[in-house]
Amino acid sequence: MKCVRCKGKGIIYLKRHNAAFCQDCFLYYYNNQVKKNIKKHRMFDKKDKILVVISGGKDSMALWHILAKEGYNVTGMYINLGIGQYSDKSQQVVESFAQKNGLELIVKDIKKEYGLDIYKLSKLLKRSTCSVCGSIKRYLFNKIAYDGGFSAVATGHNLDDEAATLLGNVLSWEEGYLARQSPVLESIHPKLVKKVKPLYTLTERENLFYVLINKIEFLHDECPHAVGARSIMYKDVLNRLEEESPGTKQRFITSFLEKGRKHFQDVYEKVELKECSICGQVTTTDVCSFCRFVRLSNQNTEN
Repeated sequence: MKCVRCKGKGIIYLKRHNAAFCQDCFLYYYNNQVKKNIKKHRMFDKKDKILVVISGGKDSMALWHILAKEGYNVTGMYINLGIGQYSDKSQQVVESFAQKNGLELIVKDIKKEYGLDIYKLSKLLKRSTCSVCGSIKRYLFNKIAYDGGFSAVATGHNLDDEAATLLGNVLSWEEGYLARQSPVLESIHPKLVKKVKPLYTLTERENLFYVLINKIEFLHDECPHAVGARSIMYKDVLNRLEEESPGTKQRFITSFLEKGRKHFQDVYEKVELKECSICGQVTTTDVCSFCRFVRLSNQNTEN
């Protein structure tokens, strides 16, 4: 197996490209994918302040590393969601990486700073912990980015994530989510910060190769609440399709972005946005979900 680029010994085979790479050429391929995505979609440039959302997993750690290496002005942001040892371990990984590499890091602890407990909220609201977590994270990503004057919020969503999300949204015809599925989600309100996904054309496996080659520490454990999630089922289905027809995931995403998303664009643009009467952040109701969480937690504590 020869490297497709330098003809040396290939150690990494990417079936969807029908190409093998040596270590150095894989890094060239990986870097080039990220650069192309940033340039093609005008995500940001080196003058911009970028808030990189970090979970401690391989994808977000790969993103943080490559953007910092390429000279972008990045600050990491980690949210401790109070998920026992999982949150403690991931925070340790993130803080260690920031210290070793001299990178700026913002850490938010929802229990210590806001008095929030995802398990209590889940029971009180009769919502899944994943749903509660998602609402909290989205709020804090945007608020910290807006308050800190950041140009964009960057996440480590990969090709597998995007394809699985798209499949789930198509199966249910979730028009609002389909309208928002894009490598770049531009701001449609002065207090909404642009969201970007520089790794959307790279797979989980490719991100794993990247962190292993660069000897980047990451949390190997999956979130304990991911067990049984529909996204895992969708990924499994797509993996089987990919095995039979390499490139299926990329064609699925690329075709949707080129041909499908435009038919849902007006759904996103017509959403009526307000500013929360308590915190002033963007919402579709008078009081945003985060402030309702805080109020509910305070009431429950008093009782």
